[in-house]
Amino acid sequence: MQYGLYFLVFIIALYGILFFFDNERIYRALQISQDIFIQILPVLAMVILLMWISNYLLKPSTVSKHLGKESGIKGWILAVSFGIISHGSIYVWYPLLKNLREQGMRDGLIAVFLYNRAVKIPLLPLMIYYFGAAFVAALTFYTILASVVEGKLIELIESCRAVE
Repeated sequence: MQYGLYFLVFIIALYGILFFFDNERIYRALQISQDIFIQILPVLAMVILLMWISNYLLKPSTVSKHLGKESGIKGWILAVSFGIISHGSIYVWYPLLKNLREQGMRDGLIAVFLYNRAVKIPLLPLMIYYFGAAFVAALTFYTILASVVEGKLIELIESCRAVE
């Protein structure tokens, strides 16, 4: 049995035991959990769809070509772009990134993707309103630049670790 299943069984048992002590709080906790689940369900469905599409259409050779060791600048641009346009809770993206990593995506590009999720396209107009276009442009530029530096550092650390 996997650890995730153990955890699920433990949580269900814990809720069952606590139900006898304070069932009102358990109902509230379950309601909050249901609300969160409903909130992330559209993003989760989108990620599952993307995983299905990536498993169906993308072969490891394709991923390696565009996001692997030989991807060059194109891989960095794709990772930055997809990081910026991705939406929803980050933890629903982890399975897709794991899948892409198993097919050959570089860890540095995963870091770039995750870093660039900080750039939120829907919030840019609000940021411009409060801070001005020059500030937002500079912040976005330096966020992208820092993501690439972080990605390169991760790849450097991995290459040093591989030598050992």
